[in-house]
Amino acid sequence: MQLLGARLDLDKNDMRRILAITMPAMVEMLLAQLLGMVDTMMLGHTGELSTTALAAVGFSNNPINLMIGLLAAFNVGTTAAVAWALGAGDVKSARQAASTALGLNLAMGTVLSLLGFAFAGPLVSFMGAQGETYVYAKQYMQSVALGMLPAALNMAITGSLRGAGLTRLPLVYNLGANLFNVLGNYALIYGRLGFPAMGVLGAGVSTTITRTLAALAALLVLYRVDSQIRLGLRGSFKIHKAQVKRLMRVGSTTALEQFLMQMGFILFARSVGGLGEIVFAAHQIGLNINGLSWVPAQAFGVAATALVGQNMGSGQPLKARACAKMVHRMALCCSAIVALLFALGAHLIAGLYIDNAEVADLASGVLRLMALGMPGLATQIPIAASLRGAGDAWFPLIASFIGIWVFRVAVAPLFIYALGLGLTGAWLSIVLDQTSRAIVVYARFSKGKWMQKRGLATTSDQE
Repeated sequence: MQLLGARLDLDKNDMRRILAITMPAMVEMLLAQLLGMVDTMMLGHTGELSTTALAAVGFSNNPINLMIGLLAAFNVGTTAAVAWALGAGDVKSARQAASTALGLNLAMGTVLSLLGFAFAGPLVSFMGAQGETYVYAKQYMQSVALGMLPAALNMAITGSLRGAGLTRLPLVYNLGANLFNVLGNYALIYGRLGFPAMGVLGAGVSTTITRTLAALAALLVLYRVDSQIRLGLRGSFKIHKAQVKRLMRVGSTTALEQFLMQMGFILFARSVGGLGEIVFAAHQIGLNINGLSWVPAQAFGVAATALVGQNMGSGQPLKARACAKMVHRMALCCSAIVALLFALGAHLIAGLYIDNAEVADLASGVLRLMALGMPGLATQIPIAASLRGAGDAWFPLIASFIGIWVFRVAVAPLFIYALGLGLTGAWLSIVLDQTSRAIVVYARFSKGKWMQKRGLATTSDQE
Protein backbone atom coordinates (compact mmCIF):
# COMPACT_ATOMS: atom_id res chain seq x y z
CA MET A 1 0.00 0.00 0.00
CA GLN A 2 2.87 2.39 0.78
CA LEU A 3 4.42 1.70 -2.62
CA LEU A 4 1.13 2.28 -4.43
CA GLY A 5 0.57 5.50 -2.50
CA ALA A 6 3.99 6.95 -3.34
CA ARG A 7 3.94 10.71 -4.05
CA LEU A 8 0.27 10.97 -3.15
CA ASP A 9 -0.87 13.21 -0.32
CA LEU A 10 -2.84 10.49 1.45
CA ASP A 11 -2.54 9.24 5.01
CA LYS A 12 -3.41 5.89 6.59
CA ASN A 13 -6.99 6.97 7.24
CA ASP A 14 -7.44 7.75 3.55
CA MET A 15 -6.09 4.33 2.61
CA ARG A 16 -8.42 2.63 5.07
CA ARG A 17 -11.31 4.65 3.67
CA ILE A 18 -10.56 3.51 0.13
CA LEU A 19 -10.37 -0.13 1.20
CA ALA A 20 -13.48 0.16 3.38
CA ILE A 21 -15.52 1.25 0.36
CA THR A 22 -13.82 -0.90 -2.26
CA MET A 23 -13.51 -4.30 -0.64
CA PRO A 24 -17.20 -4.92 0.20
CA ALA A 25 -18.17 -3.69 -3.28
CA MET A 26 -15.56 -5.98 -4.85
CA VAL A 27 -16.68 -9.00 -2.84
CA GLU A 28 -20.31 -8.26 -3.76
CA MET A 29 -19.55 -7.93 -7.47
CA LEU A 30 -17.16 -10.89 -7.53
CA LEU A 31 -19.63 -13.25 -5.88
CA ALA A 32 -22.44 -11.95 -8.09
CA GLN A 33 -20.31 -12.58 -11.17
CA LEU A 34 -19.26 -16.04 -9.98
CA LEU A 35 -22.85 -16.97 -9.23
CA GLY A 36 -23.87 -15.60 -12.63
CA MET A 37 -21.23 -17.85 -14.15
CA VAL A 38 -22.81 -20.78 -12.30
CA ASP A 39 -26.16 -19.83 -13.88
CA THR A 40 -24.64 -20.03 -17.35
CA MET A 41 -22.90 -23.30 -16.50
CA MET A 42 -26.25 -24.77 -15.48
CA LEU A 43 -27.75 -23.91 -18.86
CA GLY A 44 -24.64 -25.29 -20.54
CA HIS A 45 -25.37 -28.70 -19.02
CA THR A 46 -28.97 -29.19 -20.14
CA GLY A 47 -28.16 -32.02 -22.53
CA GLU A 48 -28.68 -31.72 -26.25
CA LEU A 49 -30.25 -28.28 -25.89
CA SER A 50 -27.24 -26.76 -24.09
CA THR A 51 -25.85 -24.90 -27.12
CA THR A 52 -29.32 -23.67 -28.07
CA ALA A 53 -29.99 -22.56 -24.48
CA LEU A 54 -26.77 -20.55 -24.25
CA ALA A 55 -27.40 -18.94 -27.63
CA ALA A 56 -30.98 -18.05 -26.62
CA VAL A 57 -29.80 -16.30 -23.47
CA GLY A 58 -27.12 -14.56 -25.50
CA PHE A 59 -29.68 -13.16 -27.96
CA SER A 60 -31.77 -11.93 -25.02
CA ASN A 61 -28.97 -10.45 -22.96
CA ASN A 62 -28.17 -7.44 -25.12
CA PRO A 63 -31.69 -5.91 -25.00
CA ILE A 64 -31.86 -6.77 -21.29
CA ASN A 65 -28.46 -5.21 -20.66
CA LEU A 66 -29.64 -2.05 -22.44
CA MET A 67 -32.43 -1.68 -19.89
CA ILE A 68 -30.21 -2.56 -16.93
CA GLY A 69 -27.49 -0.25 -18.24
CA LEU A 70 -29.84 2.74 -18.46
CA LEU A 71 -30.98 2.18 -14.87
CA ALA A 72 -27.44 1.68 -13.60
CA ALA A 73 -26.23 4.79 -15.44
CA PHE A 74 -28.92 6.97 -13.93
CA ASN A 75 -27.97 5.74 -10.48
CA VAL A 76 -24.35 6.78 -11.00
CA GLY A 77 -25.90 10.24 -10.74
CA THR A 78 -27.52 9.14 -7.47
CA THR A 79 -24.17 8.04 -6.04
CA ALA A 80 -22.49 11.28 -7.10
CA ALA A 81 -25.30 13.50 -5.78
CA VAL A 82 -25.41 11.77 -2.38
CA ALA A 83 -21.60 11.87 -2.12
CA TRP A 84 -21.42 15.61 -2.90
CA ALA A 85 -24.21 16.36 -0.39
CA LEU A 86 -22.60 14.42 2.45
CA GLY A 87 -19.19 15.85 1.60
CA ALA A 88 -20.71 19.29 2.08
CA GLY A 89 -22.38 18.19 5.34
CA ASP A 90 -25.89 18.56 3.85
CA VAL A 91 -27.67 15.45 5.16
CA LYS A 92 -31.09 16.78 4.17
CA SER A 93 -30.06 17.13 0.54
CA ALA A 94 -28.57 13.62 0.57
CA ARG A 95 -31.85 12.15 1.81
CA GLN A 96 -33.80 14.12 -0.76
CA ALA A 97 -31.52 12.76 -3.49
CA ALA A 98 -32.19 9.20 -2.27
CA SER A 99 -35.98 9.65 -2.18
CA THR A 100 -35.95 11.32 -5.60
CA ALA A 101 -33.96 8.44 -7.04
CA LEU A 102 -36.50 5.98 -5.61
CA GLY A 103 -39.42 7.87 -7.12
CA LEU A 104 -37.82 8.19 -10.54
CA ASN A 105 -36.66 4.57 -10.57
CA LEU A 106 -40.16 3.40 -9.67
CA ALA A 107 -41.47 5.09 -12.81
CA MET A 108 -38.60 4.00 -15.06
CA GLY A 109 -38.66 0.42 -13.82
CA THR A 110 -42.40 0.13 -14.49
CA VAL A 111 -42.06 1.44 -18.04
CA LEU A 112 -39.09 -0.80 -18.85
CA SER A 113 -40.85 -3.89 -17.48
CA LEU A 114 -43.89 -3.28 -19.68
CA LEU A 115 -41.86 -2.48 -22.80
CA GLY A 116 -39.49 -5.41 -22.34
CA PHE A 117 -42.36 -7.88 -21.94
CA ALA A 118 -44.42 -6.50 -24.85
CA PHE A 119 -41.57 -6.26 -27.36
CA ALA A 120 -39.53 -9.33 -26.38
CA GLY A 121 -40.31 -11.16 -29.61
CA PRO A 122 -39.30 -8.40 -32.05
CA LEU A 123 -36.17 -7.62 -30.02
CA VAL A 124 -34.73 -11.14 -29.95
CA SER A 125 -35.70 -11.56 -33.61
CA PHE A 126 -33.76 -8.38 -34.42
CA MET A 127 -30.78 -9.86 -32.58
CA GLY A 128 -30.87 -12.83 -34.94
CA ALA A 129 -32.72 -15.52 -32.95
CA GLN A 130 -34.55 -18.01 -35.18
CA GLY A 131 -36.54 -21.20 -34.87
CA GLU A 132 -36.27 -23.02 -31.56
CA THR A 133 -33.69 -20.51 -30.33
CA TYR A 134 -36.21 -17.70 -30.91
CA VAL A 135 -38.84 -19.44 -28.77
CA TYR A 136 -36.46 -19.86 -25.84
CA ALA A 137 -35.01 -16.36 -26.21
CA LYS A 138 -38.47 -14.75 -26.16
CA GLN A 139 -39.52 -16.73 -23.08
CA TYR A 140 -36.34 -15.81 -21.25
CA MET A 141 -36.56 -12.11 -22.07
CA GLN A 142 -40.22 -11.81 -21.10
CA SER A 143 -39.62 -13.47 -17.74
CA VAL A 144 -36.57 -11.32 -16.98
CA ALA A 145 -38.28 -8.11 -18.16
CA LEU A 146 -40.84 -8.47 -15.38
CA GLY A 147 -37.99 -8.01 -12.91
CA MET A 148 -36.95 -4.58 -14.19
CA LEU A 149 -39.08 -2.75 -11.60
CA PRO A 150 -37.57 -4.41 -8.52
CA ALA A 151 -34.12 -4.15 -10.14
CA ALA A 152 -34.64 -0.40 -10.55
CA LEU A 153 -35.58 0.06 -6.88
CA ASN A 154 -32.57 -1.99 -5.77
CA MET A 155 -30.24 0.13 -7.90
CA ALA A 156 -31.60 3.39 -6.48
CA ILE A 157 -31.00 2.24 -2.92
CA THR A 158 -27.61 0.69 -3.67
CA GLY A 159 -26.51 3.86 -5.48
CA SER A 160 -27.55 5.98 -2.49
CA LEU A 161 -25.75 3.75 0.00
CA ARG A 162 -22.58 3.75 -2.10
CA GLY A 163 -22.65 7.54 -2.26
CA ALA A 164 -22.63 7.51 1.53
CA GLY A 165 -19.70 5.07 1.50
CA LEU A 166 -21.87 2.26 2.88
CA THR A 167 -20.91 -0.63 0.62
CA ARG A 168 -21.18 -3.42 3.19
CA LEU A 169 -24.98 -3.27 3.29
CA PRO A 170 -25.47 -3.85 -0.46
CA LEU A 171 -22.97 -6.70 -0.13
CA VAL A 172 -25.20 -8.46 2.38
CA TYR A 173 -28.55 -8.24 0.60
CA ASN A 174 -27.23 -8.69 -2.93
CA LEU A 175 -25.11 -11.67 -1.90
CA GLY A 176 -28.11 -13.30 -0.24
CA ALA A 177 -30.18 -12.73 -3.37
CA ASN A 178 -27.55 -14.22 -5.67
CA LEU A 179 -27.23 -17.32 -3.51
CA PHE A 180 -30.99 -17.71 -3.71
CA ASN A 181 -30.78 -17.35 -7.50
CA VAL A 182 -28.49 -20.37 -7.75
CA LEU A 183 -30.95 -22.42 -5.72
CA GLY A 184 -33.83 -21.12 -7.83
CA ASN A 185 -32.01 -22.02 -11.03
CA TYR A 186 -31.26 -25.50 -9.75
CA ALA A 187 -34.93 -26.03 -8.94
CA LEU A 188 -36.50 -24.43 -12.00
CA ILE A 189 -34.01 -25.28 -14.76
CA TYR A 190 -33.64 -28.97 -13.90
CA GLY A 191 -36.97 -29.60 -12.13
CA ARG A 192 -35.72 -30.21 -8.59
CA LEU A 193 -37.25 -29.72 -5.11
CA GLY A 194 -40.73 -30.51 -6.40
CA PHE A 195 -40.73 -27.95 -9.25
CA PRO A 196 -41.21 -28.76 -12.95
CA ALA A 197 -38.18 -28.63 -15.28
CA MET A 198 -38.51 -25.29 -17.12
CA GLY A 199 -35.09 -24.98 -18.76
CA VAL A 200 -34.32 -21.50 -20.09
CA LEU A 201 -37.64 -20.13 -18.86
CA GLY A 202 -36.82 -21.36 -15.36
CA ALA A 203 -33.59 -19.36 -15.39
CA GLY A 204 -35.52 -16.20 -16.25
CA VAL A 205 -38.20 -16.79 -13.62
CA SER A 206 -35.54 -17.40 -10.98
CA THR A 207 -33.82 -14.13 -11.90
CA THR A 208 -37.03 -12.12 -11.52
CA ILE A 209 -37.91 -13.71 -8.17
CA THR A 210 -34.38 -13.03 -6.95
CA ARG A 211 -34.50 -9.36 -7.99
CA THR A 212 -37.82 -8.94 -6.20
CA LEU A 213 -36.43 -10.37 -2.96
CA ALA A 214 -33.30 -8.19 -3.27
CA ALA A 215 -35.42 -5.07 -3.72
CA LEU A 216 -37.48 -5.88 -0.63
CA ALA A 217 -34.32 -6.43 1.40
CA ALA A 218 -32.83 -3.15 0.12
CA LEU A 219 -35.97 -1.25 1.12
CA LEU A 220 -35.80 -2.81 4.57
CA VAL A 221 -32.19 -1.61 4.91
CA LEU A 222 -33.10 1.90 3.79
CA TYR A 223 -36.00 2.14 6.24
CA ARG A 224 -34.55 0.33 9.26
CA VAL A 225 -30.76 0.76 9.32
CA ASP A 226 -29.56 3.91 11.05
CA SER A 227 -27.58 5.91 8.50
CA GLN A 228 -27.31 9.45 7.15
CA ILE A 229 -29.66 8.60 4.29
CA ARG A 230 -32.22 6.61 6.27
CA LEU A 231 -35.75 7.33 5.02
CA GLY A 232 -39.16 6.89 6.57
CA LEU A 233 -42.09 5.23 4.82
CA ARG A 234 -43.80 8.57 4.43
CA GLY A 235 -42.38 10.53 1.55
CA SER A 236 -39.71 7.97 0.71
CA PHE A 237 -40.63 8.08 -2.99
CA LYS A 238 -41.10 11.85 -3.10
CA ILE A 239 -39.48 13.53 -6.10
CA HIS A 240 -37.77 16.85 -5.29
CA LYS A 241 -37.34 19.13 -8.28
CA ALA A 242 -33.98 20.54 -7.20
CA GLN A 243 -32.63 17.01 -6.74
CA VAL A 244 -33.88 15.88 -10.14
CA LYS A 245 -31.64 18.51 -11.73
CA ARG A 246 -28.63 17.36 -9.71
CA LEU A 247 -29.18 13.68 -10.44
CA MET A 248 -29.67 14.38 -14.12
CA ARG A 249 -26.45 16.40 -14.49
CA VAL A 250 -24.51 13.17 -14.21
CA GLY A 251 -27.23 10.55 -14.66
CA SER A 252 -28.63 11.79 -17.98
CA THR A 253 -25.20 11.99 -19.59
CA THR A 254 -24.22 8.61 -18.23
CA ALA A 255 -27.56 7.17 -19.39
CA LEU A 256 -26.91 8.54 -22.89
CA GLU A 257 -23.48 6.94 -22.71
CA GLN A 258 -25.03 3.62 -21.71
CA PHE A 259 -27.60 3.87 -24.49
CA LEU A 260 -24.90 4.44 -27.09
CA MET A 261 -22.80 1.66 -25.55
CA GLN A 262 -25.58 -0.90 -25.43
CA MET A 263 -26.79 -0.11 -28.94
CA GLY A 264 -23.21 -0.60 -30.08
CA PHE A 265 -23.09 -3.89 -28.17
CA ILE A 266 -26.31 -4.97 -29.89
CA LEU A 267 -24.90 -4.29 -33.34
CA PHE A 268 -21.65 -5.97 -32.34
CA ALA A 269 -23.56 -9.04 -31.11
CA ARG A 270 -25.42 -9.21 -34.42
CA SER A 271 -22.09 -9.28 -36.23
CA VAL A 272 -20.88 -12.17 -34.09
CA GLY A 273 -24.28 -13.88 -34.38
CA GLY A 274 -23.72 -14.21 -38.11
CA LEU A 275 -20.95 -16.72 -37.41
CA GLY A 276 -23.47 -19.35 -36.33
CA GLU A 277 -24.96 -20.83 -33.16
CA ILE A 278 -21.81 -22.68 -32.01
CA VAL A 279 -19.58 -19.60 -32.32
CA PHE A 280 -22.19 -17.38 -30.69
CA ALA A 281 -22.52 -19.80 -27.78
CA ALA A 282 -18.72 -19.67 -27.34
CA HIS A 283 -18.87 -15.88 -27.53
CA GLN A 284 -21.54 -15.84 -24.81
CA ILE A 285 -19.38 -18.02 -22.55
CA GLY A 286 -16.41 -15.74 -23.20
CA LEU A 287 -18.44 -12.66 -22.25
CA ASN A 288 -19.71 -14.37 -19.12
CA ILE A 289 -16.24 -15.37 -17.93
CA ASN A 290 -14.85 -12.03 -19.03
CA GLY A 291 -17.17 -10.41 -16.50
CA LEU A 292 -14.55 -11.37 -13.91
CA SER A 293 -12.16 -8.88 -15.47
CA TRP A 294 -14.62 -6.06 -14.87
CA VAL A 295 -15.06 -6.77 -11.15
CA PRO A 296 -11.91 -5.13 -9.71
CA ALA A 297 -12.20 -2.10 -11.99
CA GLN A 298 -15.91 -1.64 -11.26
CA ALA A 299 -15.41 -1.99 -7.50
CA PHE A 300 -12.66 0.62 -7.54
CA GLY A 301 -14.92 2.71 -9.75
CA VAL A 302 -17.53 2.69 -6.97
CA ALA A 303 -14.89 3.98 -4.56
CA ALA A 304 -13.71 6.58 -7.07
CA THR A 305 -17.20 8.02 -7.59
CA ALA A 306 -17.91 8.19 -3.85
CA LEU A 307 -14.52 9.54 -2.73
CA VAL A 308 -14.12 12.06 -5.53
CA GLY A 309 -17.69 13.24 -4.99
CA GLN A 310 -17.27 13.59 -1.23
CA ASN A 311 -13.95 15.44 -1.51
CA MET A 312 -15.21 17.73 -4.26
CA GLY A 313 -18.31 18.41 -2.17
CA SER A 314 -16.12 19.41 0.79
CA GLY A 315 -13.97 21.67 -1.39
CA GLN A 316 -10.87 19.44 -1.58
CA PRO A 317 -10.16 18.83 -5.30
CA LEU A 318 -6.50 17.94 -4.67
CA LYS A 319 -7.58 15.24 -2.24
CA ALA A 320 -10.10 14.03 -4.80
CA ARG A 321 -7.34 13.70 -7.42
CA ALA A 322 -5.06 11.83 -5.01
CA CYS A 323 -7.83 9.35 -4.16
CA ALA A 324 -8.57 8.82 -7.86
CA LYS A 325 -4.91 8.11 -8.62
CA MET A 326 -4.63 5.65 -5.75
CA VAL A 327 -7.79 3.84 -6.83
CA HIS A 328 -6.46 3.60 -10.40
CA ARG A 329 -3.16 2.07 -9.25
CA MET A 330 -4.96 -0.51 -7.14
CA ALA A 331 -7.27 -1.39 -10.03
CA LEU A 332 -4.28 -1.98 -12.31
CA CYS A 333 -2.71 -4.39 -9.81
CA CYS A 334 -5.90 -6.42 -9.36
CA SER A 335 -6.60 -6.57 -13.08
CA ALA A 336 -3.09 -7.92 -13.69
CA ILE A 337 -3.98 -10.88 -11.49
CA VAL A 338 -7.17 -11.49 -13.48
CA ALA A 339 -5.21 -11.28 -16.74
CA LEU A 340 -2.83 -13.96 -15.46
CA LEU A 341 -5.79 -16.13 -14.49
CA PHE A 342 -7.22 -15.86 -17.98
CA ALA A 343 -3.89 -16.53 -19.69
CA LEU A 344 -3.12 -19.67 -17.65
CA GLY A 345 -6.53 -21.13 -16.89
CA ALA A 346 -8.76 -20.13 -19.81
CA HIS A 347 -9.29 -23.64 -21.17
CA LEU A 348 -10.00 -25.13 -17.75
CA ILE A 349 -12.55 -22.41 -16.93
CA ALA A 350 -14.28 -22.61 -20.32
CA GLY A 351 -14.54 -26.38 -20.02
CA LEU A 352 -16.69 -25.99 -16.91
CA TYR A 353 -19.42 -24.32 -18.96
CA ILE A 354 -20.33 -26.86 -21.58
CA ASP A 355 -19.73 -30.43 -22.68
CA ASN A 356 -19.16 -29.38 -26.29
CA ALA A 357 -15.36 -29.38 -26.80
CA GLU A 358 -15.51 -27.15 -29.90
CA VAL A 359 -17.41 -24.45 -28.05
CA ALA A 360 -15.08 -24.65 -25.06
CA ASP A 361 -11.96 -24.33 -27.26
CA LEU A 362 -13.33 -21.22 -28.98
CA ALA A 363 -14.25 -19.62 -25.65
CA SER A 364 -10.83 -20.25 -24.10
CA GLY A 365 -9.09 -18.66 -27.08
CA VAL A 366 -10.91 -15.36 -26.74
CA LEU A 367 -10.21 -15.19 -23.00
CA ARG A 368 -6.49 -15.21 -23.67
CA LEU A 369 -7.01 -12.32 -26.07
CA MET A 370 -8.91 -10.37 -23.44
CA ALA A 371 -5.91 -10.54 -21.13
CA LEU A 372 -4.35 -7.99 -23.50
CA GLY A 373 -7.16 -5.56 -22.76
CA MET A 374 -6.71 -5.56 -18.98
CA PRO A 375 -4.61 -2.35 -18.73
CA GLY A 376 -7.19 -0.42 -20.74
CA LEU A 377 -10.08 -1.84 -18.76
CA ALA A 378 -8.42 -1.12 -15.40
CA THR A 379 -7.83 2.47 -16.50
CA GLN A 380 -11.01 3.48 -18.26
CA ILE A 381 -13.51 2.27 -15.63
CA PRO A 382 -12.09 3.88 -12.42
CA ILE A 383 -10.87 7.02 -14.20
CA ALA A 384 -14.24 7.51 -15.92
CA ALA A 385 -15.91 6.92 -12.54
CA SER A 386 -13.69 9.62 -11.01
CA LEU A 387 -14.75 12.10 -13.68
CA ARG A 388 -18.41 11.27 -13.10
CA GLY A 389 -17.94 11.69 -9.35
CA ALA A 390 -16.73 15.22 -10.08
CA GLY A 391 -19.75 15.89 -12.29
CA ASP A 392 -17.68 15.71 -15.50
CA ALA A 393 -19.59 13.01 -17.38
CA TRP A 394 -19.16 14.12 -21.01
CA PHE A 395 -15.68 12.75 -21.62
CA PRO A 396 -16.58 9.21 -20.52
CA LEU A 397 -19.44 9.45 -23.00
CA ILE A 398 -17.11 10.59 -25.78
CA ALA A 399 -14.65 7.81 -24.93
CA SER A 400 -17.39 5.16 -25.03
CA PHE A 401 -18.69 6.45 -28.35
CA ILE A 402 -15.23 6.31 -29.93
CA GLY A 403 -14.33 2.91 -28.50
CA ILE A 404 -17.58 1.12 -29.22
CA TRP A 405 -18.85 2.70 -32.42
CA VAL A 406 -15.47 2.87 -34.10
CA PHE A 407 -14.04 -0.49 -33.06
CA ARG A 408 -16.96 -2.75 -32.15
CA VAL A 409 -19.44 -1.48 -34.72
CA ALA A 410 -17.28 -0.32 -37.67
CA VAL A 411 -14.00 -2.24 -37.34
CA ALA A 412 -15.29 -5.55 -35.92
CA PRO A 413 -17.15 -6.65 -39.08
CA LEU A 414 -13.99 -5.97 -41.09
CA PHE A 415 -11.95 -8.14 -38.74
CA ILE A 416 -14.61 -10.87 -38.57
CA TYR A 417 -15.57 -11.18 -42.23
CA ALA A 418 -13.31 -9.13 -44.54
CA LEU A 419 -10.09 -10.39 -42.93
CA GLY A 420 -11.62 -13.77 -42.07
CA LEU A 421 -10.56 -13.64 -38.41
CA GLY A 422 -13.96 -14.80 -37.12
CA LEU A 423 -14.41 -14.77 -33.35
CA THR A 424 -10.76 -13.81 -32.84
CA GLY A 425 -11.36 -10.63 -34.86
CA ALA A 426 -14.40 -9.80 -32.75
CA TRP A 427 -12.38 -9.98 -29.55
CA LEU A 428 -9.48 -8.02 -31.00
CA SER A 429 -11.95 -5.20 -31.57
CA ILE A 430 -12.95 -5.42 -27.88
CA VAL A 431 -9.31 -4.98 -26.86
CA LEU A 432 -8.99 -1.92 -29.11
CA ASP A 433 -12.26 -0.56 -27.71
CA GLN A 434 -11.03 -0.76 -24.10
CA THR A 435 -7.64 0.72 -24.94
CA SER A 436 -9.02 3.70 -26.86
CA ARG A 437 -11.49 4.52 -24.09
CA ALA A 438 -8.70 4.44 -21.53
CA ILE A 439 -6.62 6.89 -23.58
CA VAL A 440 -9.46 9.42 -23.90
CA VAL A 441 -10.56 9.48 -20.25
CA TYR A 442 -7.01 9.48 -18.90
CA ALA A 443 -6.10 12.43 -21.12
CA ARG A 444 -9.04 14.36 -19.68
CA PHE A 445 -8.18 13.35 -16.12
CA SER A 446 -4.53 14.38 -16.51
CA LYS A 447 -5.41 17.90 -17.63
CA GLY A 448 -7.22 18.49 -14.33
CA LYS A 449 -10.06 20.67 -15.64
CA TRP A 450 -12.55 18.34 -13.93
CA MET A 451 -11.20 19.62 -10.59
CA GLN A 452 -12.88 22.98 -11.26
CA LYS A 453 -16.37 21.47 -11.53
CA ARG A 454 -18.96 22.71 -9.04
CA GLY A 455 -22.08 21.54 -10.87
CA LEU A 456 -23.23 19.20 -8.06
CA ALA A 457 -22.92 21.71 -5.21
CA THR A 458 -25.88 21.14 -2.92
CA THR A 459 -28.92 23.19 -2.15
CA SER A 460 -31.62 21.41 -0.19
CA ASP A 461 -35.05 21.47 -1.76
CA GLN A 462 -37.27 23.66 0.35
CA GLU A 463 -40.54 22.09 -0.78
